[in-house]
Amino acid sequence: MENPFRLAVLLSGSGRSLANLLEYISEGKLSASIDAVISNTPDARGVTIAKQAGITTHILPRENHTAEEWSASVFNVCRQIKADLVVMAGFLQHINIPQDFQSKVINIHPSLLPSFGGKGFHGMHVHRAVLDRGCTVSGCTVHFVDNEYDHGRILLQETVRVLSDDTPESLAARVFAVECVTLPKAIQKIQMAVV
Repeated sequence: MENPFRLAVLLSGSGRSLANLLEYISEGKLSASIDAVISNTPDARGVTIAKQAGITTHILPRENHTAEEWSASVFNVCRQIKADLVVMAGFLQHINIPQDFQSKVINIHPSLLPSFGGKGFHGMHVHRAVLDRGCTVSGCTVHFVDNEYDHGRILLQETVRVLSDDTPESLAARVFAVECVTLPKAIQKIQMAVV
C-alpha cells in the first residue's frame, strides 16, 4: 500500500466492525492501516481481535477520571501514532473532541440519524425502538463526531427495509450487513477528500 490512511479504532465491545475493516484492508479494498485500538473495556472481544492481528492495543478505563482527562489520554494515543482518522466502532463512551481532531473522528450508528440517536441508543435498544415505532425503513449512519451524542455532520447513510416479521435480532443483522460496506466507503470518501 502506498501511503495508507493511518487509523485509530475506538471500541467497547465485540469488535465486529474492527474485524470487518481488517478484512477490507487485507483484501486490498481499503488503503489503510490500523495503528492503534483503544478500548475502555479490558475484556472486550474487540481487544482480543486487535491483539491477534498484532495491533497495538490501549486499555483506557473511564473510571476515576474526569471527562477531560480521559478524553485527553485517548487523543494522546491518536497523536502518538499520527492518526489520519479516528474511527468509533461500537464505542459506547462520550468523548470530548480536541481542536486538532475536529472533522477527524467518525462514528457508525445503527439507525438513520437523527432518528433513534443520543444517549442510551445503541445496539438492540435502537432496533427495538425502530420496531416499536412501526418504522418501515431503518439503516445506518456514518457521521463526524462532535461533542454531542450522535450529532455531528452526516457523511453517509444506507437504508434497509423493515420487514413485518422482523425481530430486533433479524433487523440488527441486516443493518450490520450494510454497516460493513458503509464504514469502509466512508473512510475512502474522507481519504479521497484529503488527498
